[in-house]
Amino acid sequence: MPLMEMAKEKELKPRLVVCTDIAPADVEPDDMESMVRLMAYADCFEIEALITSVGWNCDPYPADWAEYLYRVVEAYRKDVPKLMRRSGQVKFLPMWQENDRQEMGYWPSADYVRSRCVMGSERGGIKVIGEGNDSPGSELLILLADEDDPRPIYVSAWGGANTLSQAIWRVKQTRTAEELEKFVKKFRLFTITDQDMQYSMRMNRAYSSHQWLRRDFEDALQFIWDEGAWQEQCELGKQHWQQHADYIQGKGALGKEYPNYKWGVEGDTPSFLYVMPHGLNDPEDPHQAGWAGYHERGICPDSLTTAWNSWEEPTRSISIGYKTRFYPDELNDFMARMQWADEGLGNRNPQVVVNGKKGRQPIFIKAKAGKTIRLDASKSTDPDGDALTFHWWKQPEIGKGTLELTGFDTSRLTVSIPSDATGQTFHLICEVHDNGPFKLVAYRRVILQIQ
Repeated sequence: MPLMEMAKEKELKPRLVVCTDIAPADVEPDDMESMVRLMAYADCFEIEALITSVGWNCDPYPADWAEYLYRVVEAYRKDVPKLMRRSGQVKFLPMWQENDRQEMGYWPSADYVRSRCVMGSERGGIKVIGEGNDSPGSELLILLADEDDPRPIYVSAWGGANTLSQAIWRVKQTRTAEELEKFVKKFRLFTITDQDMQYSMRMNRAYSSHQWLRRDFEDALQFIWDEGAWQEQCELGKQHWQQHADYIQGKGALGKEYPNYKWGVEGDTPSFLYVMPHGLNDPEDPHQAGWAGYHERGICPDSLTTAWNSWEEPTRSISIGYKTRFYPDELNDFMARMQWADEGLGNRNPQVVVNGKKGRQPIFIKAKAGKTIRLDASKSTDPDGDALTFHWWKQPEIGKGTLELTGFDTSRLTVSIPSDATGQTFHLICEVHDNGPFKLVAYRRVILQIQ
């Protein structure tokens, strides 16, 4: 079925794979923190695989550290009956249906999540790629890409992406060049820095298999190498740690597994915030700013390869600026979900409707230069009946020139388009908050194409 046809039929979750070097809290607690958050959002992602694998703190990866992943999944098992009340879900689908395609808002069973926990590459670096490095994780990635499913697979590398590299290498040995390209194009990779190596050798870029991915598959693989959002996530978490202690730690079984920070807080979280389906950004277009910051396509820190990244100025400062701007809403959203995990009740996000169009996908509007258009979000609703406030803004990094916005703090926006804007594309965001607990947010992106 074509993707557009399928989207009209039902709204499906984005497909997500996580490669995590999850570890004991006295070694590195941030993967454990990010895993707790991910489970609190299990209704937003089709969790295709949780792969334990090599990272900065472990080469080889100790197999018994996978216990910490299982602990979070078992905590989810205890909390999911309360989390299900958030969407009115009363039961789980049979496992065969959970293994098919999951709709937005569906909380998967803990048995399903546990079945998706597998071991990946235990060693790091490009030199281990090849015979003898296959793993349940790399074999699962091949199976996922071969499924009859048009959706892309978003890989969030909290540690190294060696397991994905191995899967691509294996396919390269057994398929044609055209089949290999088709396989690679199924994936989108977001790496939290480059962790396919030990921390002490982190500047040796050529050691990592990530460089091979960027070099040999530059045109086929959407690769985001983040060096701004993850560091700001760590620092902002430390600055707001008291809120974590008060509203996340100890809230439900998941909150009891949320450890104190050591170096920073949830440094890996931006890798799946990038995919979060809340209407702010489309992960198919890395130009769009969101909870994972902002990235530009250009030369990487290895000075050899090209990818989407945020390591150089001014992109780094722009990315950090967005992280700082969105962080209060991001944290409030997480705290509200942990209340659901703890109590089985709480606040829910508004639903933004622009010009009568529901959903989360960007709205494309063709307009003429020199004309005026109107955007109406007055039909937006809140599932709890809370009052709503509106704010419209333009993402300045996209489109040259200025738009005159009238009514940007109301539900109805008037946009005056300059007469010299022909051929430009502008991105406007409708940001809606409720007045309930934690003042939750929702977004809708409107893309103006000027003719």
